[in-house]
Amino acid sequence: MLRALIVAATLAVATLAACSNPSATTAFRATDITGADYGKGLALSDHNGTQRTLADFRGKVVTLFFGYTQCPDVCPTNLATMAEVMRQLGPDAERLQVLFVTVDPERDTQQLLAQYIPVFDPRFIALRGDAVQTAAVAKEFRVFFQKSGDTSGNSYTVDHSTGTYVFDPAGRVRLYVKHGETADNIVADIRSLLAGK
Repeated sequence: MLRALIVAATLAVATLAACSNPSATTAFRATDITGADYGKGLALSDHNGTQRTLADFRGKVVTLFFGYTQCPDVCPTNLATMAEVMRQLGPDAERLQVLFVTVDPERDTQQLLAQYIPVFDPRFIALRGDAVQTAAVAKEFRVFFQKSGDTSGNSYTVDHSTGTYVFDPAGRVRLYVKHGETADNIVADIRSLLAGK
């Protein structure tokens, strides 16, 4: 009898824990960072010159990637993958906002970003700030970036973090997607978040 009561109590506690944690019953493909105490916000200009914050996209799943236009590999690969994600989502793509934050505001002007980002998908938004704003946003999201190569001129490269943050429609950071993840897996996670998981 006592053993049965202990088992029942344990099950009740587990059930309550699952109800209070929205990701407890969802097996995401990406790393679940629900409840993270960083990545709470940003305020940057988009490639059309409009000031943006994460609150502007409330009601949508948001993906956030840090990169730069002259990146030779990681950045265009990431953006091409996200374009495929949009294609696979079909009508649900309207409930996803892809954001690209430049870590190279010195060369990535508003005009250049306005030419670059729509090539992948016209619904994507590029964001930029000055050097101080960029450093602050990178710190908030624990993103590393640093010029390398010939930093005396304009032919440098930028070493940077390569993962993507994913926010749920309520504006909470939920997932961290490692570079190289498949579009199929990203789509599955986005569909879970759109379903309220």
